[in-house]
Amino acid sequence: MLGTDEGRVREVLARMLAEDQATLVRDWAGQQAGAGPESGRELQREATGLLDALRGAVAGTLPVARIVEQDPAVRDALTSWSERRARVGSEPSATAMAMLALKRTMLSAIERHTEDSALRYRAALLVNELLDSAGVLTFAVYASGRERIIREQHSQVLELSTPVLRLWRHVLAVPLIGTLDSARTQVVMNSLLEAIQATEARVAIIDITGVPTVDTAVAQHLLQTVSAVRLMGAECVVSGIRPSIAQTITQLGIDLSHIVTRGSLADALATAMRLIDDGAGPGGVTG
Repeated sequence: MLGTDEGRVREVLARMLAEDQATLVRDWAGQQAGAGPESGRELQREATGLLDALRGAVAGTLPVARIVEQDPAVRDALTSWSERRARVGSEPSATAMAMLALKRTMLSAIERHTEDSALRYRAALLVNELLDSAGVLTFAVYASGRERIIREQHSQVLELSTPVLRLWRHVLAVPLIGTLDSARTQVVMNSLLEAIQATEARVAIIDITGVPTVDTAVAQHLLQTVSAVRLMGAECVVSGIRPSIAQTITQLGIDLSHIVTRGSLADALATAMRLIDDGAGPGGVTG
């Protein structure tokens, strides 16, 4: 049961949200216009949905401190509102300012619904508590959404930067450019193994001409990829072994003697053709 004072305050807020909805939507959407890529119609639609959810929650019996966390309609409206801003690329400051704008809009509207100064004060406290909680949730959802989008974009960039090319029947190639780290190695391995399965390739060429340096970590990544390719029943040829890289590998004491290596992609392709003609399996060519 709600106390008499809180019940009166919530009654005023519920009435205000119902009777002044059109004005609240117009004023709040107007304050957000131009702060992000959203259109006026989208802003008004979102504002209407959120204010409807807030009105239902305020008219209910759930304590104000728990509305944002536990009221499904309010939480869903705030979450979708913030997630969409993360997707369209709104600035974090614009998202935060939008909650402050809603607070100002609701506080101004309270004055039109009661002349009781004490009631206005308690209503203002309730609005502050409610929308402060909403602000915390929307910021957390926005941050999580942006992180997820960044991860997805990073994964897409990795996939685009490691294309698997079909050079010949049963011959695939992966030209690598830039640094080869654990995340990129995993993308290379996944893409290459899927392509081997789809095309029934017998030889895969990994060209590292565009890899600036080969250290112990890079060599380990290459070894893992070669092992995975061989487990698929194909042979792997590493091309692009320049003199400087050969010296570095030797100085580091890295053993690549069991891997077929060539100086250029053309040499690697010639080796691949011999492997196919000879019908050699993994490890069939070591020179």
